[in-house]
Amino acid sequence: MDTPIQLIVGLGNPGSRYEGTRHNAGADFVLALARCHNISLKQEAKFFGETGRGTIDNRDIRLLIPSTYMNRSGQAVSAAARFYNIPPEAILVVHDELDLNPGTARLKLGGGHGGHNGLRDTIKALGNNKGFARLRIGIGHPGHADDVVDFVLKKASKNEQLLIDESIHEAIRIIPDTLKGQWNDAMKKLHTASA
Repeated sequence: MDTPIQLIVGLGNPGSRYEGTRHNAGADFVLALARCHNISLKQEAKFFGETGRGTIDNRDIRLLIPSTYMNRSGQAVSAAARFYNIPPEAILVVHDELDLNPGTARLKLGGGHGGHNGLRDTIKALGNNKGFARLRIGIGHPGHADDVVDFVLKKASKNEQLLIDESIHEAIRIIPDTLKGQWNDAMKKLHTASA
């Protein structure tokens, strides 16, 4: 894939109750990226979320954090994609990943939802198109499937959160490569950094 990214979406749940929880790692990434590049985010009713537009490494980029709950993320993603005529392959969706340890971030091009409700709804809203890129922020796994819901809706321990923040910082560094469509370079840098 060599499609430059035009829209970066950070998945999470809205409201102070969910702020800083593991499930909001994607939203936390976009907030950190916006701060790093001085991109202002504002609530846009027509996009069901907070959006911003800015320049990273001389390239135009749009950011989005859905204000819907996680299982309705696709409503916001599809609204922005349709309005700006952005194809799925030019969208990077950032989300928490149970199958990666804290401190690890990985890029993935396309694929299924892997049980993630935000990805499931985004795939459905984009017309069952699985072709968008994903940035997976590792949060670890509680060990048993029955504990997953409680686990993702709670805050990580202090040490785990430091690792998650570190992986977010490392992932921000490879964003210029994704904006140019240089996926091999981006993957190599990120996977080496979080090895």
